[in-house]
Amino acid sequence: MVGVCEWWDVPVRRVLDVGAGPGFWRDWLQAQRPGVDYVGIDVSEHACRRWGHARADIATWRPADRFDLVVCQGVLQYLDDPACATAIVNLAAATGSVLYLEVPTVADRATVLDTDATDLDVHWRTGAWYRRRLGRWFRAAGAGLWVRRDAGVLLYELEAPTSPAVRRG
Repeated sequence: MVGVCEWWDVPVRRVLDVGAGPGFWRDWLQAQRPGVDYVGIDVSEHACRRWGHARADIATWRPADRFDLVVCQGVLQYLDDPACATAIVNLAAATGSVLYLEVPTVADRATVLDTDATDLDVHWRTGAWYRRRLGRWFRAAGAGLWVRRDAGVLLYELEAPTSPAVRRG
């Protein structure tokens, strides 16, 4: 994700990891991009105590500043619809340029997921449900990446097939 941001001329100086768990993103950034300012948040008191994250719930918490890259991996499916919708608003507020979002949909459950190895006790929503809410602030860029519409990131048409190309001047 960081490499793609760099390809798009998005400097990654600050990263927010929502639902940071054991801190895999922190560990990777420390090894590969040691100058990046990393903030991890998690709702789990255990995860925060054990791995040093700030305790926060993206459904109720909004940071004071934006981050170049926000990572939200395996979080939104655990929130009910109102909390998830609010979390998306807060993710948009936190994202300066790029959001990496991983969340399984109803279609994924039927076609992609290994149901024997996946937690299925979640709130199942359609991709359209997420796209309607994310589309207010973001353009889909593929591979779970969403680019803020007002970030000035220039994408080729096929990099963001769901929206028209952004042109200079």
